Amino acid sequence: MGRYFGTDGFRGEANVNLTADHAFAIGRFLGWYYGECKRRNGIEDRVRVVIGKDTRRSSYMFEYSLVGGLVASGADAYLLHVTTTPSVAYVVRIDNFDCGIMISASHNPYYDNGIKLLNSNGEKMEDAVESLIEDYLDGNLHVFGEDYKTLPFAKKDSIGCTVDYVAGRNRYIGYLISLGQYSFRGFKVGLDCAHGSSWNIAKSVFEALGATTYAINTSPNGTNINSNAGSTHIEVLRQHVLEKHLDIGFAYDGDADRCLCVDETGNIITGDHILYVCGCYLKEKGELHGNTVVATIMSNFGLFQSLKRMDIECAKTAVGDKYVYEHMSKNGNRLGGEQSGHIIFGKYATTGDGILTSLKLMEVMIAKKKKMSELIADFDFYPQVLRNLRVTDKKQASTDPEINAAVQAACDELGESGRVLLRVSGTEPVLRLMAEAQTEEICNRYVDNIAQMFVDKGYLIG
Repeated sequence: MGRYFGTDGFRGEANVNLTADHAFAIGRFLGWYYGECKRRNGIEDRVRVVIGKDTRRSSYMFEYSLVGGLVASGADAYLLHVTTTPSVAYVVRIDNFDCGIMISASHNPYYDNGIKLLNSNGEKMEDAVESLIEDYLDGNLHVFGEDYKTLPFAKKDSIGCTVDYVAGRNRYIGYLISLGQYSFRGFKVGLDCAHGSSWNIAKSVFEALGATTYAINTSPNGTNINSNAGSTHIEVLRQHVLEKHLDIGFAYDGDADRCLCVDETGNIITGDHILYVCGCYLKEKGELHGNTVVATIMSNFGLFQSLKRMDIECAKTAVGDKYVYEHMSKNGNRLGGEQSGHIIFGKYATTGDGILTSLKLMEVMIAKKKKMSELIADFDFYPQVLRNLRVTDKKQASTDPEINAAVQAACDELGESGRVLLRVSGTEPVLRLMAEAQTEEICNRYVDNIAQMFVDKGYLIG
């Protein structure tokens, strides 16, 4: 992780540790840097950057600040307005933009926000470019063999402009609809849009494919995004599915790059369940390239066991859909993701896409003529306890030798029957302590014992 950018962009509380000044400076750098790259390669075209945002109140502030910086450096800013992260990734690569920006803090509360950067291929921005941005923010930029304390402003007709580009979002909606291989007619589908980016997209897509939709949390007001809604509060969708006797329900997060699911009986379908269901389906069709599903080290132990039973390999990466995609791209894999619901279908997208994920799950159900509860019946889900430990110093706490020794001792004791993991959050001052074992009681015992060490050593906040 960098000084400002984590595994999923530059994220923080709006106007506390992520400010409008930061956004303006990032816009200034991107407009100048890509323009300078073009100039040095003899390309006279103006830099074009596409921007999307979620429904947070502060998203408008960051959008205008980014635009100000971009046009001041000579770039043209194309505005998708409220839209999803995967739609920005799609538009970047389809319409040949130099880069893309998504303003969102994903599943975080409304007072947080973030700036996610995408390269011209619609992939997470290269670490090298993010490092240059951090250098510029710190006032010590060295690039192209020179030092820059300030960047030149565009003048006269070199100043950039803004373009309303809602047509790009509409084209993305059309793309999703085109991926529907079957009619959804006769299916009653619940959609929890988290008062976020999917509120004006998901329902349109499902209804265009024939489903009868029962959408909830579709009234964003700037401060209710993810509030008792969406994939981080899956119990709300579960109640909705059971009360309305729906065939299935899908829950998205604030920027709709993740999806969780509830089957017709109320079972909660995690990203690991989704990888299992879709992995088996793709293998059956002969489309699981490399016979491999790409997951992270935080995926449920049961996913690894279940895929092994189906003779499917499972590659494990560091946590973050960025690392999942990097592995997929390098090795030609078609399916990967995280337990949290970031699922990447490499044939169709370069990022996790919640709405796309729900469409592919519908495809499996219809093609197999099975309910979701039947598709997950053979999945061996291990009880799992995850505790988020908010700490004063992530580096110090995560490298404490006594704590790490306790984690290793727990793993040795569990052997093949479970595991304990401790990892650093890429976006928050948090360590994530997870245990998996044959019973929840065993999980809690290990988590309680190790968490107490954080208390005893004074690492915890509050």
